Parts: sequence; C-alpha cells; structure tokens
Amino acid sequence: MPRPLTVVQLLPALESGGVERSTLEIADALVRAGHRAIVVSAGGRLVPRLQAAGAEHITLDIGRKSLLALRHVPALRRLFAREQVDIVHARSRLPAWLGWHAVRGMASPPRPRFVTTVHGLNSPSRYSAIMARGERVICVSQTVRDYVLRHYPGTDPARLRVIPRGVDPAQFPRAPMPDRAARARVAARYPALGGEGPLLLLPGRGTRLKGHADAIALLAMLRGQGGDVRLWMPGAVQAGREAYLEQLRAGARASGVEAALELGPATDAIAEAYAASDLVLQLSRKPESFGRTVVEALSVGRPVLGWDHGGVGELLHALQPDGAVAPFDAAALLHAARTMLAQPPSLPATIPFTLQAMQDATLSVYDELRDPRDTAR
Repeated sequence: MPRPLTVVQLLPALESGGVERSTLEIADALVRAGHRAIVVSAGGRLVPRLQAAGAEHITLDIGRKSLLALRHVPALRRLFAREQVDIVHARSRLPAWLGWHAVRGMASPPRPRFVTTVHGLNSPSRYSAIMARGERVICVSQTVRDYVLRHYPGTDPARLRVIPRGVDPAQFPRAPMPDRAARARVAARYPALGGEGPLLLLPGRGTRLKGHADAIALLAMLRGQGGDVRLWMPGAVQAGREAYLEQLRAGARASGVEAALELGPATDAIAEAYAASDLVLQLSRKPESFGRTVVEALSVGRPVLGWDHGGVGELLHALQPDGAVAPFDAAALLHAARTMLAQPPSLPATIPFTLQAMQDATLSVYDELRDPRDTAR
C-alpha cells in the first residue's frame, strides 16, 4: 500500500477568500485520506479551522512583497528537508517564487515535487509566469487553462490539469421556490427586503469590479416598469470601502431605488440568502477565473443571471445557458431578468462541480507525482 504523503501548501495568509477556502478544503481531504497536511502562511483567522481539521500551520510571512521575503527561502528549504515533504503546492505568486527557489536548492532526489494552482487571471508578466512552472499546474476552469496557454505559450499542455472549484451540496441544499420562510427571516433582519415582490441577490465584496452599480441600474429599470423588486448586496459593506459605499448609495438615491436596496456586510448564512432570493446576479466587470457564486446558487435551486465572460460565462453555458448575457449590455440584462422572474428557467437537477470531486481530483494530481517505487520510508 502506498505510504502517506506529506504535502505543504503555500499562500500569503489565512484570513478569507477563495484561495484560502480551497487550501482548507484540500488540507481536510489530505488528513481524512491519512496523509499529512502542512500550510505555511502569515496566519489569520482561519488557522484554528485548519488545525481543527488535523492539519498543521507554520507561520512565515511569505506573502509580503519585499526583497526581505527572500530571507524565507532557507527557512522553507530547511522545513521541506526536516519534514521530508513530498509535494510543495503553491497557490499564490510570491509564495510560489519562494517555494520554487527553496525546492531548486535541494538535492535531487529526494527533493519535493512542485505543484501550482492558478486561481486567478493575473496580468501576464514574468512575475506571474511562476504559476505556470509547476510540474503539475492546476487550473480552476477551462477559462484559466486557455489563459495560461495563451499568455505562456511555452507551457507544456500535458502538465495542466483542469480541476473546477466545487461546493458541498449538504451546505447548499436545494430549497423550495419560493422559500417564504427564508425570505421572512431575511426581511425581519433587513426590512427593506420585505414585500411580496421578487428579491435579487448579488453577493460580493465592496469593489466596483463586482458590478454593484450594474445591479442597481437593473433594479431601477425593473422598478421603473412597475415591479416591486428588491435588491440585496451582502458583502458590499466592507471596512475601508466607505467612499465606494457612499457612491453606491448616491447612485441609488438618484435612481429613486434606495428604499428597495440593502447594502450589507458579508453574511455567514449565504445558503439562506440564496434560498430567500428569486434571482442571483453575477455581474463582475472583470472576467473571473471560476465564479463559485454560480455553482452555489444553482445548488440551492436559484437561477443565475451574469455577464457572459470568464469562468462565469463558462459555468452558465454548461449549467444554465439562458443566464449568460453579453457583457455590459444593459438592455439584454433587463430582458433576461424580466423573463426569468416571470418564468423561472429550468435548472439542472444536480451540480457536477462538487467539493468531493475537487478534493479527489487534487489528491489524484499528488498521486501522479508519487515515486511508484517509494512505498515506505
């Protein structure tokens, strides 16, 4: 029987976000499969969750963009040697550079194998090119794979593995449509979201890249045509983004829809937020690498309307084609929203992009790099 692996994941910090979430999900899968999972980062609020899953955390500030970061290369090299690390899995550019230099400075064999995951569509550059240097390069969507090959044409396609992000259906269970109980609980907390009319939902952090202004413009058009439509944007309220928030509120006031809008902080009860809504919006102005919102909403049984670009467009074409709208075409967005609210579209019975599938595929990549002769230390 193959021996357990020791896998080190490298990323800047463990505060919040999709990269951090994937890191915890793979650490959990490794531990449950009998392997050893180590994460190196500057730390953060998710460290206790990581450790509760049985993984280990080592604190090194490997994400600070400074020449001083190079001082961590010897420390990483010592760590890899001391812990007899099999796989180094880098999830961000600076940690990847540090990990790559650390691995290259070790004796071969038995130095660790080097894996990267391209989580985002970073601006092409020599700095970003490190993410295409893994012995295996995990791409979170076909969109990312195409992007890597287009901008780094020297990359061997045989090293690329497309492993979409996934959701746990148990955490995003199918809800009745409409779910009046979920809507009532949300309205009790946010009175602006009450009423009998449809509720639109756009989850996303407080940055103009998430398309909040497009959603407000859609709300204004729908209400201008007589619909009692409400809009909730959890995540828009974010520390340090006060000026942006005021811009959104000013736009809503100017459009006469401020009373039908709730700009709130991120919610931990996001599955209930989906269940309470009638239509979920994904209007990121910049193409995203995947678009987990699409999969989460469809898992709960809510239609999604989004710009047809990047990973969001890819997912919509695969799962709910009528939800993909030409980017930034406000008239087409309005037409599609009215159509979906009047007659909800047919949704897939099951979602293939599951957490279990993502975890299994990632562990299979690690197994690809295992020395078949090395069955015991």
